Amino acid sequence: MQQRNIFAGPYLDRVAHLRQDPAWFTAALADERSRAIPVWNSRTPIAEGDPPRAAYLELSQLPPESHNGTDLILLGQLGGTHFFAYEIQSVDPPALLPGTRFEDLRLVGAVLPIDEAGLLGYARAMISWRRRNRFCGTCGARTLPAKSGHVLVCTDPACRHEIFPRIDPAIIVLISDGERALLGRQASWPVGRYSTIAGFVEPGESLEDAVAREVFEETGVIVERIEYHSSQPWPFPASLMLGFTAHALTSEVHLRDQELEDARWFTRAQIASTGALLPPRQSISFRLIEHWFDAGGRERLRDVRANAP
Repeated sequence: MQQRNIFAGPYLDRVAHLRQDPAWFTAALADERSRAIPVWNSRTPIAEGDPPRAAYLELSQLPPESHNGTDLILLGQLGGTHFFAYEIQSVDPPALLPGTRFEDLRLVGAVLPIDEAGLLGYARAMISWRRRNRFCGTCGARTLPAKSGHVLVCTDPACRHEIFPRIDPAIIVLISDGERALLGRQASWPVGRYSTIAGFVEPGESLEDAVAREVFEETGVIVERIEYHSSQPWPFPASLMLGFTAHALTSEVHLRDQELEDARWFTRAQIASTGALLPPRQSISFRLIEHWFDAGGRERLRDVRANAP
């Protein structure tokens, strides 16, 4: 079984069958082992150390008026502990325990224990969904949480529209002609960074169709033999990255839709010699490049790029 991507995995019992049980929810709030994951300004708390760890709050550290299903979102159980997501709505960073700070999960996810990274990503995604759906998209009335925070219900009695958490499916693909990989870069990225081709799936489109379309739109290259590799939750704010590999039928690059600043072919030797700044190692894009690189050579990408950014 291949190594799972960061933010993914069966690390948590989501106890979905208990979300509608008010008595169970009340008991979970009263359990002294229960913990909250505060999210402030899309950042989560990290305890300094080597390695750093996720920092949780006891429910007793939250305002007493927040101990309810409106302010807390049940995430599930991990190791016998109930976990809840909690949004801190303040302009200034809130006070935390010494040695703890709020961090962008995109920057620290790769160095956290994989289960903790997944749990923090889940909390961040749920808070982001809640923040974007405070009002009903059908009638404009306010919404209120139900089912332990996993559904928002319109407060207008004539509407009562229910809003559930949604994800945005996006494909990401490593294209190869056998000896080379096609990588592109956006103008906003750090100088020299190249990554795999990616884009969102459109309505009425299969995943394979999205791969072929995005590659052709962005690079002008036609692909075949599209094969699924793995997926990765990407809670920034609500994507699910669906990773593929594909074989190139053509090699001439044309930047057709101007999504990319540049796209070019890289050999394994060029990648090994740090000919490109690769994407962060916690991303599925790095995993796709690594999969291709390791499959065709005697060296492992993590070994030859051990000291590279």
